[in-house]
Amino acid sequence: MKKQDIYYKKIKKDLKNASTVEKAESSRRYFPDGINCIGATASDIKTIIGNFQSQHAELTAIETLCLTEYILEHAEFSEEKMVAFGLIHKYCKNNYDDDLLLRFEFWLENYADNWALVDDLCIKTIYQFLMARPHLIEKTQHWAYSQVSWCRRASNVVWVKFIKRKIGKSVYYLDKELVFKNCNLLLADEDKFVQKSVGWLLKVTASQYEDEVIEYIQNNVENMERSTIRYAIEKMDVSTRKSLLSI
Repeated sequence: MKKQDIYYKKIKKDLKNASTVEKAESSRRYFPDGINCIGATASDIKTIIGNFQSQHAELTAIETLCLTEYILEHAEFSEEKMVAFGLIHKYCKNNYDDDLLLRFEFWLENYADNWALVDDLCIKTIYQFLMARPHLIEKTQHWAYSQVSWCRRASNVVWVKFIKRKIGKSVYYLDKELVFKNCNLLLADEDKFVQKSVGWLLKVTASQYEDEVIEYIQNNVENMERSTIRYAIEKMDVSTRKSLLSI
């Protein structure tokens, strides 16, 4: 039996031991379109990852990446994929080359099958990877053209923490024109989770460029879903929200 299979079976066993019917039912409430979950929480997953890495400290960054891909290829439950993403989290800043970004894209198109997996991968693991490689942040824009809706969602989510971000001794600012370009590409997207990601990206962009976001909404209101607008203006003052919703 391959070592990877042994590790995978141990992780599956740990997830099963941590899971309950009540946790599974609670998780399913957030996924009206369905999710194949075993019933482990985010806290359970964090503990399982930590314990595994303590017990197998001999595994290198490359061996861990190989295990991540092995799990993704064989995963039955969403939580198994969460563990797989989390396993390489601590290695992302100081290990791997730029080509890992291509693997992230492949994972989004082939293994992500719900919004939580997309967001977890983007906000945690890919975020750490890009923090050490800011020259790659804008290289994700082509994800918006993907045939897979989860990858299109990721094209927005992967940017939400980079509108303004301190990196080392300098501050990185994502070009707001790229944000609006990405939103333009996805305004007519038929997937509701892509639409929500448009609203999310506009909301965080407004924290730095509120006037520009307001103008963008005013110019595109006829092409925007009501829910997307509501999400985009969530943090604005009451009078501004009322004004934009009344258009």
